[in-house]
Amino acid sequence: MSDNTDSIAVSRDGTRISYRLVRGNGQGRVVLVHSLAMDKTFWQPTVSALDGFADALIFDCRGHGASDKPAALYSVELFADDVADLMDHAGWRSAVVAGASMGGCVALAFAANYPERVEALGLFDTTAWYGENAPKAWAERADKALAEGMAALVGFQKTRWFSDGFREANPDVVERAIGVFLENELPAYAATCAMLGNADLRAALPRFDFPCRVAVGTEDYATPPEMARYMADNIPGASLFILEGVRHFTPLEIPSIIAGHLKELVKAGAPGS
Repeated sequence: MSDNTDSIAVSRDGTRISYRLVRGNGQGRVVLVHSLAMDKTFWQPTVSALDGFADALIFDCRGHGASDKPAALYSVELFADDVADLMDHAGWRSAVVAGASMGGCVALAFAANYPERVEALGLFDTTAWYGENAPKAWAERADKALAEGMAALVGFQKTRWFSDGFREANPDVVERAIGVFLENELPAYAATCAMLGNADLRAALPRFDFPCRVAVGTEDYATPPEMARYMADNIPGASLFILEGVRHFTPLEIPSIIAGHLKELVKAGAPGS
């Protein structure tokens, strides 16, 4: 296991997970789970903004990036098992666990199934449930990709990801995200869409007894503020932050602010805090 370079961990079912461990000053540990169709580089601006405050473990979820893409039924619980196995590989008993969008669903599943390993929970641009129509809506998105390719979704995605002003001012960030998106393999993308359509973590929320921050942009229409408010209302003691003028990819649009929330979670989750 080497710092700041990509390495491989093997999950309990033999799936190879590509990860990167970025060492900090030892004040804490954070595991960061990326959004659908992104990869570990999604978190790099936020990790840089942490400026060594904590050790950070970033990785490519199965079906994404340089990790294996087994042909199987995906679930957020399966992805959560991968997080547990990756933490075992790194020698981490517990950590702050945070995720964005799809990664937030995985973080919720991890918190539900491995609560003793969660020091604090960060939920960014995400939801516990996409709604009654979710299976159909996600299936339609997967079918469009399978029929027309990932490029057919780019226009739809990039306006959801970033605010208009950010897209205009930061074309390099937008193009990098599009590049990662286009590299996705269609069967794995479709399987992950189905996973999100089926995800429902609502029942677990009242059981959480660790510090939690929920944050969402005012312009996020992928997982709008009412979804964030539902989670914050149902997780005991959770704090809700509505972030003005940003959309769905806050770790890329406002990485310093997201890093600030992670720092607060590290402090809140520390023993004796």
